Amino acid sequence: MTGILPGDPAAGVGGEATSRALCVLAPNPSPMTLDGTNTWLLAEPGSDLAVVIDPGPLHEGHLRRVIDLAEERGKRIALTLLTHGHPDHSEGAARFAELTGTEVRALDPAHRLGSEGLVGGQRLDVGGLDLRVVATPGHTSDSLTFHLPEDGAILTGDTVLGRGTTMVAHPDGRLGDYLDSLRHLHTMASHHGVRTVLPGHGPVLADALGAVDYYLAHRAARLAQVETAVEAGCATPAEVVARVYADVDKALWPAAELSVRAQLDYLREHGLIPEQG
Repeated sequence: MTGILPGDPAAGVGGEATSRALCVLAPNPSPMTLDGTNTWLLAEPGSDLAVVIDPGPLHEGHLRRVIDLAEERGKRIALTLLTHGHPDHSEGAARFAELTGTEVRALDPAHRLGSEGLVGGQRLDVGGLDLRVVATPGHTSDSLTFHLPEDGAILTGDTVLGRGTTMVAHPDGRLGDYLDSLRHLHTMASHHGVRTVLPGHGPVLADALGAVDYYLAHRAARLAQVETAVEAGCATPAEVVARVYADVDKALWPAAELSVRAQLDYLREHGLIPEQG
């Protein structure tokens, strides 16, 4: 692993990330969204067409800024995509579609605008931009990652963040699915040329393999801690959170409880703790 921090994060958030990817930071910082939502403007060099991934919150100024930045670069936004349906990524999508005249494509039909959706394994070509859809459920059931092979980059939404770790949004998100998704990203980073993570929140990570290694190790450690907490007598998810996440900002405990619920389900499914009575 390069750098001091997992994944070798960039010093700041926003701006040019690769030759094809520009990050436009939304003004919605919080303990859950870190610096804010990263809206991604993608285009093939020399093309006049662009793709936007995750328009972000319903914030008129942010949505118009994304359009202005595209126009300043001589680009017309031709397609809008969602990594998943959480509001900090998708709430502005309908208004953005109005402003740009684009379809909104997502895995979950509830978040689509237009006739087409997205599925894992799909390959998109917009003005010569090669973008591949990777199913990465776990954070949510509809989570997708977008692979930008020419830049050796993956746009991970909330599956891998630029700082810290993400939650598994129980009950829609499932830990077993999430671990499988991380292992798939690990294979992409170790064998298929993926070097860079373009996350949904936080800075760009220059060491994709190091980031995913860290996530897998972190999940294994948390699972062991949760199992130990149950063996020590913690009877509810809230009690497990208070023990296992004692060093975490309490503002994040509600999210931690969702992850704990997913961890408890996983441990029960694998026979590592007793079923609930």
